[in-house]
Amino acid sequence: MQIFKKLKARWDIESNWQIIIILFVFSLTGFTALFARRFIFPLLGIEASDPFWYKTIMWLITIFPIYNILLLTYAALFGQFKFFWRFFKKMMGRFVPNK
Repeated sequence: MQIFKKLKARWDIESNWQIIIILFVFSLTGFTALFARRFIFPLLGIEASDPFWYKTIMWLITIFPIYNILLLTYAALFGQFKFFWRFFKKMMGRFVPNK
C-alpha cells in the first residue's frame, strides 16, 4: 500500500508490522489518557460546569505529562521505544525554543 511506503520513509522504519504497532501504541495511549482523565479531574475537583479555559489549563498540567509517560511506557512494552523517544524529543523541541 502506498500510505505504508510513505509512512516508512517519513518515520524511517523498516516494516509494515512496525507501522501497525506504532499506530496501536498511539491509540492505546490516547485511550488510557482519556480513561485517566475521567478519574483525575474529579479528584482535583474539576467539574463539567467549570470554564473551558480552566479545564484546558488543568489538562495541560495533569494529563499532558501523563500522556507522555504513558506513550514512552507503552512504546517500551511494545519494543518501539527508539522510535517514540525520537518522536518525543521532536515534539518537546517544538515547545522549548532553541538557544
